[in-house]
Amino acid sequence: MPALFHLAFNVTDLDEARRFYGGVLGCVEGRSTDTWVDFELYGHQLSLHLGEVWTTRNTGQVDGVAVPMPHFGVILPLADWQALADRLQQAGTDFVIPPTKRYAGQPGEQHTLFFYDPFGNPIEAKGFADFAGLFER
Repeated sequence: MPALFHLAFNVTDLDEARRFYGGVLGCVEGRSTDTWVDFELYGHQLSLHLGEVWTTRNTGQVDGVAVPMPHFGVILPLADWQALADRLQQAGTDFVIPPTKRYAGQPGEQHTLFFYDPFGNPIEAKGFADFAGLFER
């Protein structure tokens, strides 16, 4: 079994979190209390707690584009990435970076998209046709 990732962060409304993470993203809900809820995101655990959302600014520079920092995301096989991109587009997602390919024909060629959850938490999804290129330079 590969190592799994756990990320805990704040949201301001657990019902809205359930609608977005469970409904829009299709995450499976796990345990919960009155103050937090867990979701499975492509095998990884997100723990969403009631609280103040982290502050972000577009200070990251990737391929000439300013991206929100900090952010988190997933790296997916290309077919899964495309299914997620389609799901987000059908939900009317307002993208920071719409689904696009970057580094075309170069080491690390990837598809990417950036969006915010309803609370302002920035999320990136990357898609790779070949994971061997993930750390190529």
